[in-house]
Amino acid sequence: MSTLKRPIVTEKATGLNEKGRYTFEVERTANKVQIKKDIETLYGVTVTDINTMRTIGKMKSKGTKGGQVTGRRAHGKKAIVTVKEGDVIDFYGNL
Repeated sequence: MSTLKRPIVTEKATGLNEKGRYTFEVERTANKVQIKKDIETLYGVTVTDINTMRTIGKMKSKGTKGGQVTGRRAHGKKAIVTVKEGDVIDFYGNL
């Protein structure tokens, strides 16, 4: 089972792609060794550095007939991966 959930394709994350850094959403239990192994096998690149961060889910609320309902989105984890100079991960290659 892969520890990678999906690549994060936002304006800020896409700006990092020019510097050889790519952002992924990963499983909360994944460590840097597992993330490195999965990215190298899946994309065929050499990973030089990984930075991980745990994210807190947003508080959400909505009004219903029964009153105000509040809850929280799920917590998550992100990994910013730096690849060797010259290596490129193409997210749109097989569309």
